[in-house]
Amino acid sequence: MWVLLLIPACAAAAFSCLQLVRVATRADLLDGFGPRPPEAVGIGLYETAYLAGGPGRVVELALVLMAGRGRLHLAHTGWTTVVDPRGRSRLERALIEQIGPEGQCRTGPLRASLAAHPTVREIGDRLARAGLATPETVRRDTSRAVRQVRMALLLCVLLLAASLALAAPGTGDASAAIAWFSLPLILTCGTLLMARVDVHTYTRFAAPAGLEVLRTARVPRQLGHTRDPEQALLTAVAMVGPAALTDERLRAALRT
Repeated sequence: MWVLLLIPACAAAAFSCLQLVRVATRADLLDGFGPRPPEAVGIGLYETAYLAGGPGRVVELALVLMAGRGRLHLAHTGWTTVVDPRGRSRLERALIEQIGPEGQCRTGPLRASLAAHPTVREIGDRLARAGLATPETVRRDTSRAVRQVRMALLLCVLLLAASLALAAPGTGDASAAIAWFSLPLILTCGTLLMARVDVHTYTRFAAPAGLEVLRTARVPRQLGHTRDPEQALLTAVAMVGPAALTDERLRAALRT
């Protein structure tokens, strides 16, 4: 009886592992194209935010920047209100457009809609073409493939437990089941270990070259003791997100 449970376990393990290897191979081929130097790409605060946290971090930085300069009001109740309707950049104009003609909207839906806006996606596409960011398709496919291997591992464990429950005592079926099920278990565990070492970088927004760019960014330990506190604060938000904010009310507004 346990043999019937072994077949789907082996099939799921083999299929998921092959999928992950295929995705990793394609990602390695894309990574083989030499990245352009950061100076040729133009790495600003928004590009740094994308490499550190993706589209969501870009949106958080834009909200903090505009709120700090008095162009938006971010309420801790979860509402964003336009104070100055003149956007100084494409991203600011896109943000004001997403808020709508009434000049006020909920912060959560605003962040989600702006993160998917073409203006924000263009930042990631430009960084990906330069070899600094992981292409969205590669990141999505790699994350899905890793999840499939994890699910296959869980399935193997459950089917092994079912096989042991069905094994007749004193017949050696339990030992045989453990021995045979060790094959898909070793395959999935080994593939996940390989993914942790070689594939995990492709689930990040920053490619290996982009990680080098992030390492060169400096976040001052004491923001108030820098020559340009605003620039230091915005750099910290770009690197680590709203946790870098010292204003508790602003942090609460971005948590809604």
